[in-house]
Amino acid sequence: MLPFKTLIIIDKKSRQHIYLQVAGRMIALIQEGVLKPGQYLPGSRVLAEQLKLHRKTIVAAYEELVSQDWIVPVARKGMMVATNLPAVKPRTFQTPASPYADTPRFSFAKVPSAHVALQPGVKGNLIINDGFPDVRLAPLELWLKECRSIIQNTRYQQHLLHGSGSGNHVLQSEMMKYLSVTRGLNIMVDNIMITRGAQMAIYLAASLLVKKGDYVIVGNPNYYYADLCFEQLGVRMLRVPVDKDGIDVEAVEKLCRTKKISMMYVISHHHHPTTVTLSAERRMKLLEIIRRYNIPVIEDDYDYDFHYSSAPIVPLASADHGGNVIYIGSLTKSLGLSLRLGFMIGPAAFISEAASLRKMLDLRGDNLSEEAVAMLLANGTIDRHLKKSNKIYQERRDQLTYLLQMRLEDVVQFEPPAGGMATWVTFSRKYPLPAIAEKAAALGLRMSGGEVYSHGIQPLNGLRFGFASLNNKELTACINVLEKVIRGRK
Repeated sequence: MLPFKTLIIIDKKSRQHIYLQVAGRMIALIQEGVLKPGQYLPGSRVLAEQLKLHRKTIVAAYEELVSQDWIVPVARKGMMVATNLPAVKPRTFQTPASPYADTPRFSFAKVPSAHVALQPGVKGNLIINDGFPDVRLAPLELWLKECRSIIQNTRYQQHLLHGSGSGNHVLQSEMMKYLSVTRGLNIMVDNIMITRGAQMAIYLAASLLVKKGDYVIVGNPNYYYADLCFEQLGVRMLRVPVDKDGIDVEAVEKLCRTKKISMMYVISHHHHPTTVTLSAERRMKLLEIIRRYNIPVIEDDYDYDFHYSSAPIVPLASADHGGNVIYIGSLTKSLGLSLRLGFMIGPAAFISEAASLRKMLDLRGDNLSEEAVAMLLANGTIDRHLKKSNKIYQERRDQLTYLLQMRLEDVVQFEPPAGGMATWVTFSRKYPLPAIAEKAAALGLRMSGGEVYSHGIQPLNGLRFGFASLNNKELTACINVLEKVIRGRK
């Protein structure tokens, strides 16, 4: 309901009757577009209570408006603003222009933008995404159970009102134990910061490490939202090739010899977008370069928890890096819940500064969600969920591998990833991916045209084929559509 108490101001010193003041102001609200044709007005008792007037005064005002054709009575519903208004020619209401036009009169900064463009307006549920978990497998009921348990605790009020920029302390403690067991990280609670997703962590860390004009080493290709983050900060990106063994560390070393490198961004597991993993040999060489040149490194390990073919190599952050690696990961990817939860690991002084910066964006965090996830870590729910999901996602990876090899072997190139939730698939140049995406949309399949994966570089004609969120039947349906488009079948 509109705040009529502030919209209709009564001047009791005026010689004009109060009911006419109410009616006159109602007419003005209709002419201004605040009250629109077909909109119902509050009942006379309700409006009288709001305006602190006698109900008979409101009834008289409504009768005046009815007599002038501004409002009409509707049986059992009350008074409604007329759809054909008396003071407008022709007798249909035109909404006045909004004060918020498309282009403001003031200047403002432009933000670099890119997104995984899916064909719009496609009917059906088939979507090839960037590599997301299957939300149908998420332990949602167990998470809700923990939320209810926390809310019912009389001590919860303090969690609601007071938060830390570094995150919920209970979750920090559980993450310390979890990351020690799963990744071999030797850390304390002061080394951990909980964020609203890994992307926030990347932005916060980079904001503290670099300034405009600094040189930053990234992969080629690279995770596009990290690129956008660095572009927004005004750095100069030095792109280093990524091949089947990960980022080219020899090229990294050459750059370190000739330029002052302020930061490096690396994805050691399941590189985005190509899904390759940094080889053990290159990993050791890169650690040596990091120590020798004292380079701050953001290690983005967004889906470490998903490995299929072999045991994972521990991240750079678990080795001797001289305190230079800021390790970033995501709980959102692991759980598949509608929660934006990530984490950042670094020296305690750095984490403290990042927490202060984070407060400018997100003062208290989400204590309820974070503590509920902490309980899921403590009682083993997350561990059981990951074991179940790994088995299912491996089967789906194998199914996609089989389908691509059997049905599109002459069109696509790919290597089955050792882990993660997507396969990097490149298409023959004879089949431009944007055109394939457009034709697939007509058959009910939404997918990227691949342009975003070539942000800042030459077009790759490839995309990340997210398999984790699609069951075997859905994967088969996706390949059916692609085959129809590529083979020209009906």
